[in-house]
Amino acid sequence: MKVKVCGMKYSENINQVAMLNPDYMGFIFYKKSSRFVNEIVMTSQLKKLPKSIKKVGVFVNETRSEIETISKKYKLDLIQLHGDESPVFCENLKEGKLKIIKAFQIDDQFNFSLLNEYEGTVDYFLFDTKSKSYGGSGRKFNWSLLSNYSYKTPFFLSGGINEKDISEIKKIKTLTIEAIDINSCFEISPALKNIPKVSEFIKRVKNEL
Repeated sequence: MKVKVCGMKYSENINQVAMLNPDYMGFIFYKKSSRFVNEIVMTSQLKKLPKSIKKVGVFVNETRSEIETISKKYKLDLIQLHGDESPVFCENLKEGKLKIIKAFQIDDQFNFSLLNEYEGTVDYFLFDTKSKSYGGSGRKFNWSLLSNYSYKTPFFLSGGINEKDISEIKKIKTLTIEAIDINSCFEISPALKNIPKVSEFIKRVKNEL
């Protein structure tokens, strides 16, 4: 099982998390987010991250040209679309040789048939808890809903995941989960990750899942 540490922003904290060798590291390029990268993260620092750590840029309803510009600037490996992007928009981005993660906000009324049009046009799905904002709620959705998932596309599991959830993840790991996506429950403050907690979680995931 892979781990994605999302919402990275501060230089030294990025280096500390990189030492833990997560599979993915997420950087948010959404201006309304408290974890917005802005110019705090140096492009040279991201370029020097180990190749084993895939860099994910998170965008919300951004233009294709801006996504492509930022992707080239930071040498991103994947693009995470966390807004209302259409299947056509995703397909056009993929034509630019970018790997795409399409996020969906899940609640008890979520209709998984919405994924039909995205199947085959994106590389991964990401399931997060529905909130008034685009993610970052720190809350979990009802994971039993994932029993309705019958698609081939692997997905990232997100939304309020903490160190106590590993036993529950074990119960659903038969699904096509690409990675566990952690963020707010492992923070001292927005974007500042608690290194001991992240370290322990990654170790447990690698040993137990």
